[in-house]
Amino acid sequence: MLKTILAGTALAVSAFALGSCNQSAGSPPASEVREDKSFPLTPAVIAMRWQLLNPEVNSFIFRELDKIFESRIVPRAGSLWDLPKGNAMAMPADTFGGGNYDYNQFAERTFTNAMLVIRDGKIVFEDYRNRMEEEEPHIAFSMSKTITSLLVGIALDQGKIASLDDLATKYVPELKGTGYDGVTIRQILQMRSGVDYQERYDFGANPSFAGKLHEQAIVLNTMRFADGALETKRANQPGSTFNYSTLDTMVLGWILEKATGQPLESFTQSNLWGPLGAEADGFWMADGPPGTGRALNGMGFNARLRDFGRLGQLMLNNGMRGDTQVIPEGWLKEATSMLPTGAPAGQGFPGYGYQIWQIDNEPGAYAAVGLAGQFIYVSPATKTVIVKLSYYPPAPPADVDAEVIAYFKAIAHTPVK
Repeated sequence: MLKTILAGTALAVSAFALGSCNQSAGSPPASEVREDKSFPLTPAVIAMRWQLLNPEVNSFIFRELDKIFESRIVPRAGSLWDLPKGNAMAMPADTFGGGNYDYNQFAERTFTNAMLVIRDGKIVFEDYRNRMEEEEPHIAFSMSKTITSLLVGIALDQGKIASLDDLATKYVPELKGTGYDGVTIRQILQMRSGVDYQERYDFGANPSFAGKLHEQAIVLNTMRFADGALETKRANQPGSTFNYSTLDTMVLGWILEKATGQPLESFTQSNLWGPLGAEADGFWMADGPPGTGRALNGMGFNARLRDFGRLGQLMLNNGMRGDTQVIPEGWLKEATSMLPTGAPAGQGFPGYGYQIWQIDNEPGAYAAVGLAGQFIYVSPATKTVIVKLSYYPPAPPADVDAEVIAYFKAIAHTPVK
């Protein structure tokens, strides 16, 4: 986002925080040379960080974030989870709003960088656009929240977290006296912490609290994003009111680090990314250099398209990769038991579980959702996983999400011949 545009302008951004590929999805991963590095924070780097959501260039920036921001690598490990090619799916028409658009028109209308469809565990459609290539990682934005939920489930199963009904202060005593005092981990997972926090990113001369956290933690690295919790107060009774909050998820990351005694990137690698059988390293964006900053688990995971597909397939399989239970048995069922968000019909997503959305009325379907049009959509009834990586502008067309979700439903019900 251009700072020159933002100066003096209140820009509200909700931080929820893809031609067919002919190469085999089961091919061995490319040699990786990535490593955690830290660079001086120069004025040129700061200026570039303000371009994050600039609609003129965000299609490209979303694939280059480790060059712009601090990051923590999450290395792949072990055997590759092969995703075989199935028979190609003929993509359905997009008939949203009475139109009749083919896939390419849909992809352009909805700001698509890449898209993947998996049916019955096989890739039936894969598309990269805007010079994006299959080896490039892409920002997940708030799909990272769903990854955080999976990590909480793993920590719970390992006994690192004793109960979801434990108070957050049991693991992070620093939260005593803040808005999170008296709040359970379950309530935070459900975005029902009751903390006074608005997911409104206003910048300029009088930035919102969320805007201040973005600037100080993500752009300038002068504070840790989760430390914003230390400044919070209570707005509602914990558990009573849905309030979407990236700060809630950042507190979950803080709890995970305290409970496990590991940096989040290490816990992610050893318990999720390695066992997943990813084809390439992922990485978390971070709010400071190694030894100082923490992984931005509320919005900052980056990975390849097919690895997001593997994550979706893992969720579809109720946490199983082959004969291995990666995500604890029963966690996905619990995490996708939706509570109503209270959104008016047609003006938002109807349900929310543990950092996972119900975005339509498809029976049993759910999604990881990220800012600017990032989706992992899982339809258990049709055994379909859809990943869409996008570059919505900061103020997207009003109906773009509705069009995307309607298209997901059409894809889920399109047969593969």
